[in-house]
Amino acid sequence: MKRLKALFLYMLGTLGQIVIVCIAVYLLRRSGLTVNYTSPIGLAAITVGGISSALWGTIISIRYRKSTIKTVLSDFFRIKQSYKNYLLMVFFIFLDFLPFVFGGSIVVSAWYLPIIMFFKHIAFGGIEEIGWRYLFQPVLQERINYVLATTLTFVAWGIWHFLYFFIEGTISDIDALPFLIGLITNCFILSALFTKTKNLWLCVMTHSLINVCSQLFTEGNVYVSYACKALIVAVAIVIVYFCKGHKCDEMEYYSST
Repeated sequence: MKRLKALFLYMLGTLGQIVIVCIAVYLLRRSGLTVNYTSPIGLAAITVGGISSALWGTIISIRYRKSTIKTVLSDFFRIKQSYKNYLLMVFFIFLDFLPFVFGGSIVVSAWYLPIIMFFKHIAFGGIEEIGWRYLFQPVLQERINYVLATTLTFVAWGIWHFLYFFIEGTISDIDALPFLIGLITNCFILSALFTKTKNLWLCVMTHSLINVCSQLFTEGNVYVSYACKALIVAVAIVIVYFCKGHKCDEMEYYSST
């Protein structure tokens, strides 16, 4: 399969699937039905829409890279890796939520809730990485530079998110500008981690932890927040361009592309 065809089919499948679900949800709501997390039909819609990026990331990865479902699953759960990679993940998350120290607060009613939330966000969040970081952005980076590839991924991922929020029934609760600033920051975090480590699990775990922390911590000083986000983007770019001139960690499927 050609590179452009792989990108086109991934976007067509991912956005096409979630748009079809959005249309179905709209029609169901117009007919008076409740479609959100509180109804079985809502949960079904959220699941079908939410797995679109992972489903098409898997399909296109198999066709484009000549890999297998076993390979994708193995990469998804490739937990064993260098402790330095985990430290890099912790560093990014620390920077991302450092503003919490300056006037923020924590909201948690039971000690075990963050653990439950972590596994929930792997299924409803982390799984997205199969599409965006494992397939889409690496294929973009075969021909264009990292910053532009990350920006294009951010645009596509942002569109996907707003469609998903419509399905959830939470789109009216979203403050668009802060959300988009956070999303592009996360794009740089996750893409830098994948470029450096070539490890899908690390992106899945980071995505889930970011979602958990976003729900547990209220943001503190806004100026500190913007400064941290700018620093994250700068660090991500430095890491990626350092990797271009040095040997970064490799993963088996890259040798077959």
